[in-house]
Amino acid sequence: MIINLALILTLLTAFTGAVVAMDKLVWKTADADSRQAPTAQQVLVEYSRSFFPVLLFVLVIRSFVFEPFRIPSGSMMPTLLEGDFIFVKKFSYGLRLPVTETKVIETGNPERGDVIVFRLPSDPSINYIKRVVGLPGDTVVYERHRLTINGEKVDLTQSEDASWNVPLFVEDLDGRVHDILVTNPEYSTRDNTYLVPEGHYFVMGDNRDRSKDSRFIGAIPEEFLVGEAVRIWMHFVPWNMPVWERIGRKIQ
Repeated sequence: MIINLALILTLLTAFTGAVVAMDKLVWKTADADSRQAPTAQQVLVEYSRSFFPVLLFVLVIRSFVFEPFRIPSGSMMPTLLEGDFIFVKKFSYGLRLPVTETKVIETGNPERGDVIVFRLPSDPSINYIKRVVGLPGDTVVYERHRLTINGEKVDLTQSEDASWNVPLFVEDLDGRVHDILVTNPEYSTRDNTYLVPEGHYFVMGDNRDRSKDSRFIGAIPEEFLVGEAVRIWMHFVPWNMPVWERIGRKIQ
């Protein structure tokens, strides 16, 4: 069962706000005799007055500024690890209304190399996180772990980091330098040529052989974008100590 937190938060904010408004305009419980035991209506008003500003603040921040997100898998290793908690900047690609996700203000578009969170087109209740590789209109060729975009090969060099015990490479996507993980250097899944439709983005995980991305699910329509992943604020896996050195790390 998937809980729609945005819907719950919106409904609670609307309900408490409506109670406060009704009290101001109609009920006027503040004029009641304080010597009598409070009625159920007065209790409801008191709680609504306390919770409404808090709920409204959280709703605004979560909907338009930053939203926390937990990395659920290893598809973005080595950049992001399972158990990382990150901040997603909601206003990077437009301001959207909560629940309906309707864009009301245009603020920008994803750039090649951005790490983005998006709603899965086949099931919008599920969020994915991947890296933008292809922009609208691009031709993306992926062959033996090497990207070619619009006829130009993407810079790829061997990393000196040997801590992963598998091949690690440094990739440069329009100046966005990051590591990618190659679990099998002799084999690459889904080698192919991909044409990115207008209004869509081609995304891939940094763990190139262990990622269900646009090679499998197709390019992502712009209306399914949630925001840009910008910073790690915690790393925690149950029954393990938090990895303190990851806290505050900027997502490259």
